[in-house]
Amino acid sequence: MLKVLKLLVLLNLIFSSTSCSQSKNIQTMSLYSIEINSINGSPIVLNDYKGKYILFVNVASECGFTGQYEDLQKLYDTYQDKLMVIGVPCNQFGSQEPGNSEQIQSFCKKNYGVTFLMTEKIDVKGDQQHPLYKWLTDKTLNGTKSTSVKWNFQKYLVDKNGHFVDYFYSLTKPLSSKITRQIK
Repeated sequence: MLKVLKLLVLLNLIFSSTSCSQSKNIQTMSLYSIEINSINGSPIVLNDYKGKYILFVNVASECGFTGQYEDLQKLYDTYQDKLMVIGVPCNQFGSQEPGNSEQIQSFCKKNYGVTFLMTEKIDVKGDQQHPLYKWLTDKTLNGTKSTSVKWNFQKYLVDKNGHFVDYFYSLTKPLSSKITRQIK
């Protein structure tokens, strides 16, 4: 019995030190240390949104999902005390965001009444991928999971402490319970 107990203790030590060393290999970084500019060119300080959920959405003005701007605005209006929606213009999928900052901003305001935060136009994948999307899509940086951006209006949810929660493909509507149950 004593030999079995010693063996169990030894095995426990081996497995716990292995899992500890494996978890130390993941070098996560803070979302709040990432720099990105607003659509107007001024810096966005993501740390200002600590204590709120953040929903990042790569957006495009000429996409079949562009109508989701309306529900993104409703989501923001409904939960703005605990949620920041950040639209991230991107022209990498079907060249569906060809406009410049002024054109994008005007389109969003005029057609959908967008008041939530919009960033500068960036790349969300590839060699020129912005650090924000590197963080959102790489488990070694976000500490949770690796993903790839498949199309416009893919959504990434981060919790009140800057931890990656989940992502949702374009087909998931902004007011879906998959998203709202996370922030209620």
